[in-house]
Amino acid sequence: MSFNDDANLDTSQVEGGGGGGFRRGGLAIGGGGGIIGLLIYLVFAFLGPTDDGAGAQGQQAAGSEQQPAQSQDFSRCRTGADANRDVECRVIGTVNSVQDYWDRALPQYGVQYSPAKTVLYSGATQSACGTASNQVGPFYCPLDGRVYIDASFFSELTSRFGADSGALAQEYVVAHEYGHHVQDLLGLLDRAQQDPQGAQSASVRTELMADCLAGVWADHATNTTDAQGNRLLEPLTRQDIDSALSAAAAVGDDRIQRRVQGRVTPETWTHGSSRERQHWFLVGYRTGDLNQCDTFSAGNLGA
Repeated sequence: MSFNDDANLDTSQVEGGGGGGFRRGGLAIGGGGGIIGLLIYLVFAFLGPTDDGAGAQGQQAAGSEQQPAQSQDFSRCRTGADANRDVECRVIGTVNSVQDYWDRALPQYGVQYSPAKTVLYSGATQSACGTASNQVGPFYCPLDGRVYIDASFFSELTSRFGADSGALAQEYVVAHEYGHHVQDLLGLLDRAQQDPQGAQSASVRTELMADCLAGVWADHATNTTDAQGNRLLEPLTRQDIDSALSAAAAVGDDRIQRRVQGRVTPETWTHGSSRERQHWFLVGYRTGDLNQCDTFSAGNLGA
C-alpha cells in the first residue's frame, strides 16, 4: 500500500536504538528480564521461538540488562514520498497510520488509546523484555510498551521466509505488533501466558487476534491522516492484499516448522498456521470491526 507523496511523517513516534549485542546480567524474576520477561519476549515476537536460532536468542535475552535506546537520525523521513522509497520511513509512516486509526477507533469500544513508540534499531538493542535482534524478529514488549523492529527483517521476510516484497507485507508486520499493543490496552494480552503452546492455545489465539487487528487497520488505513489532515495512504489494491497474505502465510508455524525441522508439530505452535494467519487477517480486513476479532471464542480457527 503506497503513501500519498505529500503526506507528512511524524518521526516523534519512533526512536532509534541498536548497533551492538546483548550484555549478560543476573537472572531476575520479573522486571526487565528473568522468567517473566523471557516468556513475554518469546510469545509476542512476530516469529516466535524456532529451532534455527530464535529460541536460543530468546534464552540469551533472559539475562540481558536493559539499555536506553540510542539517538538516530530520521530527518530523511519527512513525507509519504520518503516512505515509498525508504523502508525505515515506511515503518514510520505505518506507525503514524496505525496509531491514528486506533486513537480514533478504540474509544468507540470504550477504551482510550495510549500511544506506543516504535524502536527502530540496527543489529541488536535492549528492551525491558530482553535483547531485540533480527533473529527473533519484530515484537511488542508489554513491560515497556514499545514495538521493536530492525528494518532489515523485511528483506529476511522475503529471502528467508518467502513473503513477497510488497509494501503491505511490511506494513502488516507493523500493524500486527500494534495489534498486541491494542490487546494490552484491552487487558487481553496476558491470556497467552496462561496457555503458551498448542494449536488451540491462548498463545495462538492471541497472535491470530493481532493478525485480525492488523486487517481491521488495513480496512480503514486510507482514511488515516497526518497532523495537517492529509491522507497518509492511497487506496488498497488486490496486489496489496495478496502481499499481506503472502507475509501472513510465510510466518505460519506449520510452514516454519516444515522448513526448519522437516515436520509439523502442532502441539508446539505459538502463532498459528499459515492458513489461520491469512484467515484472520482477512476477517479483520473484510469486516473492519474489532468485535469480529474475538479468536478466544472461536471454535474453528480457520485451519
